[in-house]
Amino acid sequence: MARGMIRVTGAITIDESELAFSFVRSPGPGGQNVNKVATACQLRFDVAGSNSLPADVKRRLRALAGSRMTASGELVLIARRYRTQLRNRTDAVERLTAMLRSAATAPKHRRPTRPTGASIRRRLQAKLRRGQTKRLRKPPTEE
Repeated sequence: MARGMIRVTGAITIDESELAFSFVRSPGPGGQNVNKVATACQLRFDVAGSNSLPADVKRRLRALAGSRMTASGELVLIARRYRTQLRNRTDAVERLTAMLRSAATAPKHRRPTRPTGASIRRRLQAKLRRGQTKRLRKPPTEE
């Protein structure tokens, strides 16, 4: 596969030389083949050291990656869905670009809203009904 640029968004591209691939044995069923062939692809991308990503994207990616991000700021993805190295490598790159795309889109700014008058009335009516139901469960008081 030719080395080149990976287009994440219109503004963000990553040089494929920033990605490190290694192939390991894939766990799970597969008989003799799984014990002989290293088809699972381990992709490593140094997020902290990358000049391709803006600081806010790096911050969102760190939160999005969770346990897949090492303490040194390296993102580790393991692709073992397919039986060939090439397909697992392609899958790992696709998963990385999908993750970067979601980190590149800034979350919408939430505008605080107030509850409507009707919803306040419905809530209070429901509370009243619930209170009456509980009151009816009590034994009658002697006066």
